[in-house]
Amino acid sequence: MKPLSPLATAWTRSKPPLLRFLDNCLSEFSAETSGHVADYIPELGKADPAYFGISLATLDGHVYEVGDSRVPFTIQSMSKPFVFALALDLLGAGKVEGAIGVEPSGDPFNSIRLNSENHPFNPMVNAGAIACTGLIYDSKGAEAFEQIRLALSRFAGRDLSVDDAVYSSESQTGDRNRAIGYLLKTNAVISDNVVGVLDVYFRQCAVLVTARDIAVMAATLANRGINPVTGEQVLSAYAISRTLSVMTSSGMYDYAGEWIYRIGIPAKSGVGGGILAALPARLGLGSYSPKLDKHGNSVRGIKVCEALSSHYDLHMLNRSDDARNAVIADYDIGKSPSRRVRRPQEREILAAHEQEVRIIELVGTLSLSAVDYVSRRLAGRPRPQFVIFDLHRVTSTTRAGARLVAEAFEELAALNVTVVLSGVRRASKEWNTLREWTAELKNVRDFYLLDTAIEWAEDQIVYRYGGSIDFHETTELAEQPLLTGLSEEELTDLASLCTIRTYQSGAKILTAGDPADALYFLRSGAVHVTLPDGVRLATLTAGMAFGEMALLEQTRSADVFADMAATACEVPLKDFERFRKRHPRASECIMRNLAQLLADRLIVANAKVDILTST
Repeated sequence: MKPLSPLATAWTRSKPPLLRFLDNCLSEFSAETSGHVADYIPELGKADPAYFGISLATLDGHVYEVGDSRVPFTIQSMSKPFVFALALDLLGAGKVEGAIGVEPSGDPFNSIRLNSENHPFNPMVNAGAIACTGLIYDSKGAEAFEQIRLALSRFAGRDLSVDDAVYSSESQTGDRNRAIGYLLKTNAVISDNVVGVLDVYFRQCAVLVTARDIAVMAATLANRGINPVTGEQVLSAYAISRTLSVMTSSGMYDYAGEWIYRIGIPAKSGVGGGILAALPARLGLGSYSPKLDKHGNSVRGIKVCEALSSHYDLHMLNRSDDARNAVIADYDIGKSPSRRVRRPQEREILAAHEQEVRIIELVGTLSLSAVDYVSRRLAGRPRPQFVIFDLHRVTSTTRAGARLVAEAFEELAALNVTVVLSGVRRASKEWNTLREWTAELKNVRDFYLLDTAIEWAEDQIVYRYGGSIDFHETTELAEQPLLTGLSEEELTDLASLCTIRTYQSGAKILTAGDPADALYFLRSGAVHVTLPDGVRLATLTAGMAFGEMALLEQTRSADVFADMAATACEVPLKDFERFRKRHPRASECIMRNLAQLLADRLIVANAKVDILTST
């Protein structure tokens, strides 16, 4: 593999917007010192209160990490949603839902109270979680804990172990949970073996995880049960959706209503200091900071979730799209240049710097996850001078996506990269949203047509590397690619057949369907060739021919317009045919040149098709 250049390495090292956001959270909220480390379980009280780690996992398997994201701590009550989902899949919804309710209790997590049917209120409080573990224990017996540990490991994407010291401490001080266990036994929610059930419960709470682990676990919940890192379908979509539902209403105990009102992301906390948040079809967040508030939730963790939801407008009831496959094509001008027919000097410059213009064609919705994916994809290659984002297939833009776009554009501006937008409908809501966030940026340009955007970027590359594009210069027939190889005598004879024509900007020179009765050699200015439906086929500048298909067809197949004031040599087809008879060698050269020009156009067209079908 070819090593990256120093510029490319610097580009790769630059931080994506989401990572910078997490860094800012870490820096800002580290100053928060309120709360207390849980000490009712003695081993938990030994946690360093300064620890603070944050991780965010996307649904395409990318994981961001800042701070103490690899410091292990015990999962505690964050195990509850995963064990509930496991029970649904192992035992069936009927059995689980018949024993455990799904209503918020409004009580603290360790409340010794059942609902009116003498069942636990929901599986997120201790009573419901112990009942879940009891149902699995009744079914699997001695294998119950291993079933749970393996399921948690599959959610995390790695093998998880138990902190024996915390397990022992929790078991020794777990009288309140024992009281709950015997209450459940009295009401026939769990079997007679309360000791066995509680032993499994204490062990599942003592499973060791990191902030990174719980971000991946949360992302698996957000991804309908598919671990985005390993690709494994861990549990069924049914179990996951029901679990997320209960997390929404009850995951944060007696703070659940306030949480869902203000933050709006299904979440679960643990007294070990962890919080996981799973935003369906978007992302998973994991944080670790041991100091807890009066509800038993991590103080700093709540602040991180509040900031993420507020900054990117991620409340789950304010969603507008479900797109992840945002990139339909990603290429540089070496693979698919503009339709401008370039002269040799321009072609040489562009060939030497083809990677400096990157084109990314997008589709669907510009959501937070889509834009994040695009920004990371962009950072994975050598840094270009120009990035063109084609948006004509984009159907909508979320505010979160637009904000992340602006932050990504700011990063590009800092790296002296010019951003070019194409295909944005100026009257659309999407355009207004984008402009709201990008109005102050100086490195953003926009064009309606993608080809125009590519052509403009190519021109800038030509200028930057010493080339020139002079639309007002006058060229001679000898500079025409179609006439390459003709002798001076042959060119002089052909020139005698020419009539100089002048066209004003915007003038229609040729019309599709008209007789193909002349050839044209552009001397100055620029013209463009379009199909009758308006699709631009080519832009031609001085030194290029148009109307040359008259050599192969009887009627015009395309329209030709002057882009600016232009002059051209017109050669009537009947005169040209007499010239070919007088100069058979010249005729052979011209037809060979025409074949090469058509082959070059076909290669470009095929490259575009390959890009669209392979990306």
